[in-house]
Amino acid sequence: MLIRDHALIPDVKRIAVLRPNAVGDFMFVLPALHALKQAYPGARLTYIGKPWHAQFLQDRPGPIDDVVVIPPCPGVGAPADAQVDTQDEGTELQSFIDRMQREEFDLAFQVYGGGRYANPFTKRLGARCTMGLKAEDAEPLDRWIAFGSPQNRRLQLLEVAGLAGANTVRIGRDLEVTASDRREAQRILPDPLSRPLVTLQPGASDSRRCWPAARFSALGDALAETGALIAVNGTKAEAPIVHAVIDSMHHPAIDLSGKLSLNGLCGWMERSALVVSNDTGPLHLALAIGTPCVGIYWLTNLVESAPLAQRMHRSAMSVRIHCPVCGEANLTTRCPHDLSFLDTVPAEEVIEAALELLRLSRLLH
Repeated sequence: MLIRDHALIPDVKRIAVLRPNAVGDFMFVLPALHALKQAYPGARLTYIGKPWHAQFLQDRPGPIDDVVVIPPCPGVGAPADAQVDTQDEGTELQSFIDRMQREEFDLAFQVYGGGRYANPFTKRLGARCTMGLKAEDAEPLDRWIAFGSPQNRRLQLLEVAGLAGANTVRIGRDLEVTASDRREAQRILPDPLSRPLVTLQPGASDSRRCWPAARFSALGDALAETGALIAVNGTKAEAPIVHAVIDSMHHPAIDLSGKLSLNGLCGWMERSALVVSNDTGPLHLALAIGTPCVGIYWLTNLVESAPLAQRMHRSAMSVRIHCPVCGEANLTTRCPHDLSFLDTVPAEEVIEAALELLRLSRLLH
C-alpha cells in the first residue's frame, strides 16, 4: 500500500539498505541514511552494496555500521540478462539470501531503483517490514512511494526513509574524511598550501555530460590569474581529457589523472577551496564533504542531482536535448553519437559562478 504519514516502528534492532551502485548514486542516499540513523540510533544499519562500498566505508565514521557485498544478481547490481542461477540452493546468491535471512532484519529498504528486480530480491531478505521505491511494473513492498523521473534523488530517498518515520532532514556534511584519506592526498601535495586549491573535473562516464576541454582550460586560467593553484582530476582512463585541459592552459596545473584512490580523493576534495565539475561522481563526493562546488549539468540531471544544501553550490545547465549530428532527442533514448550536450554552456557563465564561490570560500577560510 502507498503510505503517506507514518510513525516510528517499535523494536527495530536491524536495518538493511539495498543500493549496489556507483559513487555519485551512493552520495545521493547519504542524507536518507543519516535520517534513519537519527530515527533509530540503537539499530544496526547494514548496507548491501558492491566491493568498492566495503573498501571505501571500512573504518569510516557515519551512519553505516557494516557493509555486505551482494553476489551477482540479475537486475540488482548486475545486468538484467546476467546468467545467474537464482534457484539452486547451492549457488552463491542463494547462500547470500540464507545468510541475510539469519540476520533477522526488522526493516529492509530498497533504494536501488524502480524495483522491477530489486523489490522481489528485497522481499527475499525476510525482514519484518519492507519499504522502498516502486515503478508501475514492480511488485509492491509493505510500504512504498512511486518511483518517478526526473525527481531530486536525495529528496526522493529521504521520502523513502520517511516511510519508517525518519523525518529529520540533516543539512551539512554527509561524508566524513578520515586521517588515511588526508595522508594519501598530502603525498601528492604536502602541507602547507600558500594558495587556494581549485580542482577541475573534466571527465564523466557519459560523454554527453562533458563540458568541452577547451572551456575547462579557459576556466583554469581565469582562476589561476586570481592566485589559485589549479589541479585537474580524472581516472587513469580519463588521462587524455585531463592532459587536453592542462596542455591548453597558459598557467601550470597539477595532473591528478589516475593518481588518487577514491579514499585519497576525499582528502583532496576536503583540501580544495573550490571544485568545478561535470555531473559525475567526484562532484557529488565533494558536495557530500561540504566543499564549495560549481556543477555543470545537462537539463534533467540538475533536477535529479542538485544537493540539498545550496549555499555553496552553483550550477550551469545546458537545455539541449537533440543530438547535433542526427537530431534525435536524447531524453528517454540514446542515439549512437558521443558529442557533448554541454557545449551550449558558455565559459563566461561558469567562470563567473566559480569566481563568486572562490571569493566566498576565501572569506570562510
